[in-house]
Amino acid sequence: MGILDEDVAKVRELTDIVALVSEHVALKRAGRQYAGLCPFHQEKSASFSVNPEMGVYYCFGCQASGDAITFIREIEHLDFVEAVERLAARANITLRYDDRATQRDRSRKDRLSECVAAAIDFYHQRLLTADDAGRARGYLRSRGFDGDAVRRFLLGWAPDDWDELSRHLQKRSFARADIVDAGLAFVNRVNKLQDQFRNRLMFPIHDQRGVAVGFGGRALDDQGPKYKNSPETPLYQKSRLLYGLQWAKAEIVARSEVVICEGYTDVMAFALAGAPNAVATCGTALADDHVRLLKNFARHIVLAYDADAAGQGAAEPWYRWEHEFDLEVRVADLPPGKDPADVFLEDRQALLDALARAAPFLQFRLDRLLAAADRTTLEGRGRAGEAAAAIIAEHPSGLVRDQYVMKLAGELQLSADRLREEVTRIGRPRGDERARRRPSAAGESRPPSSLTGRDVPTAALDAREVDVLRRAVHEPSVVADWIEGSLFANPITREAYECLESAATFHDAVAHAGGPARSLLERLAVEIPEDADEPAVVKARLLANAVEPAAARLLTRLAREGDERWATVKRELDQLVQARASGEWSAAQETALRLLGWVAHDASGVVDREQAGASTNPSET
Repeated sequence: MGILDEDVAKVRELTDIVALVSEHVALKRAGRQYAGLCPFHQEKSASFSVNPEMGVYYCFGCQASGDAITFIREIEHLDFVEAVERLAARANITLRYDDRATQRDRSRKDRLSECVAAAIDFYHQRLLTADDAGRARGYLRSRGFDGDAVRRFLLGWAPDDWDELSRHLQKRSFARADIVDAGLAFVNRVNKLQDQFRNRLMFPIHDQRGVAVGFGGRALDDQGPKYKNSPETPLYQKSRLLYGLQWAKAEIVARSEVVICEGYTDVMAFALAGAPNAVATCGTALADDHVRLLKNFARHIVLAYDADAAGQGAAEPWYRWEHEFDLEVRVADLPPGKDPADVFLEDRQALLDALARAAPFLQFRLDRLLAAADRTTLEGRGRAGEAAAAIIAEHPSGLVRDQYVMKLAGELQLSADRLREEVTRIGRPRGDERARRRPSAAGESRPPSSLTGRDVPTAALDAREVDVLRRAVHEPSVVADWIEGSLFANPITREAYECLESAATFHDAVAHAGGPARSLLERLAVEIPEDADEPAVVKARLLANAVEPAAARLLTRLAREGDERWATVKRELDQLVQARASGEWSAAQETALRLLGWVAHDASGVVDREQAGASTNPSET
C-alpha cells in the first residue's frame, strides 16, 4: 500500500531540488551545479553538491546522496510516504494511493487543515474589524505591535460566544466531525458544538511546511489559564511543532543560527526587530524532537528565555543535546525579569544587542551566580566557589570543566587545585565522561540512514571506468555506440553500468542499483564533465582509455593460457598505446574499436580458436 509510482515520479520531476535544499543549506552556483556545506556532517569547506538538471545531490565528504525525496526524508526524519506527501504539497500535486483506506486518511488530514485555515481567516478578520476585538487591538498596541504586525502574523480574536466559530464553519460546508477533529470545538453535554477558544487573542500555528494545524490562545483577563493551545489532533502534535518555523527556517539556514523563545510574542518581537530566525515551543517544554528538527537547519542555538528561567533551568538536557547533535548553545543577555517582548517594547536595538552578547550556556550560568555573590569577603568567595563547582561539575567534558576551573579560580582568588578537587568530588557519581561517550539511544551519533552501507571505496575503482560512466550519465551520446559491459572489471562499476543500460531514466537506474553502485551513480550525477577538447577528441580519448585496460586483461589471460591469439591482441594493444601517447586520436579510436571487438566477443564466448586463426578482426566476422 502506498502512493502510485507515476505520482512519485511526478513529484520527483516537479520538485525544484535547489530551492528545496536551499531551505536548509546556503548554496552557491558552481558552473552548472550548486555547492554548499553538507547538512549531514560537520565541515568547513563545501563538499555538498547539487545537480538541478538531474535532481540529485551528493556529498564528497560523507557520501550522503539521493534525490529530493531522499533529502527531505533525511533532513526531517520522515518515512517515504511522508516525504513524498511533503513535496507534493509544495508542488501542488494531488497524490493517488493504491489503497482506499490510505487515500481516505490523507484526504481527511487535508480536510482538517482546510478547516483550521478557515478558522484562522475567521479569527483574523474579527481582530481587524469587530467591535468586540477592540480590547485585543489595544493590548497589541500596548506591546508595540501595530496593524501591519497583526497582518504579518495572521493574529486573530476568538469572540466570547459559545459557538460562533462552529456556526461559521458549518456555513462554509465543514461537517461537525471536521470541526471537532480539527480541535476547534467539542461536543457538549447537550450534544451541541461548543467552540474550543473563547475571548482570546489567537496565534495561528503552522507546521514547517506552512500547513495550518492549530492555535495558541492568550486570555486578556483572569478567566481560565493565561495560555491555551489546541488539543492533540491528527494535525496538531505539540512535541513536534515550533511556532514561527515556517517563516523563520530560511533565515535560520542563512544565518546558521536559531533563536528559541518561550512565547509567541517573543518570536514576533525578534522578527520585527530584525532577527527573523526565532521560534517558540507551542505550550510545552523543549523536547528531543524539537532539537532534532532544529539541528537540521542550524547548529548554533541561542536561548532567549527570561534570564532567571534560563539560569535555573535543567542543564543536563542541553549538554546532552550539544553532544548528541553537535550543537553550540548560548544564552541571550536579556535583563533579569524581562522576556524578549518586554525588551522589544523598550528598545528594539537592545534586543539585537542581547543576541550579540549571547554567552555559552555554562558561562551564562556562572556569570549569573557571580553577579549575585558577595565577593568582598573570604566567606562569600568560598560560598561562591562551592556553588560554582556544582555548576561546573554538571558539564560532561573534562577539558571544558578544567578551563572553567582555572578561569573561576582567578576571579574568586581561590586555589585552582582545591576548586578542581571540589568539582571532581561533586561530579564523581555521574560516571563522568563514560556516559558522554556512549552512543545515544536515538542513534544520532551514527551517520544518517541513507549513508549506511552506501560508501563507495573510490580508491578501488579504476578512474577510466568511472570516467566512462560519468559520460554515460551526463552525455550518453558520446559513449552510446561503443560502451560495453566487458569494459568494467570492478563489480561496482559493472553494476552501475548495467543499471544505466536497463533503466528508462536515471532515477530508475538509481532505484535498482545496490548500495555502493547507487552511491557511485549519485556521485557521478553531480560531477558534470567539462572539457576544452573537441567532442571528437573527447570521444576518442574515452574509448581508448576504456578499452586499453580491458584489452590488457584479455592479453594477460591469453598469455597465461598459451593461447596463440595473444600475439594479435598484443600488436593491436601496442598500436593503441603508441597512438594515444602521441595524441593521434583518430588512429587510437580505430585501433580501440578493433580491440573492443576482441574484448566483447571473448567476453561473450563467441571467439574461438578457429576464428583466432583468421586475419580479420572478430568484430568483422
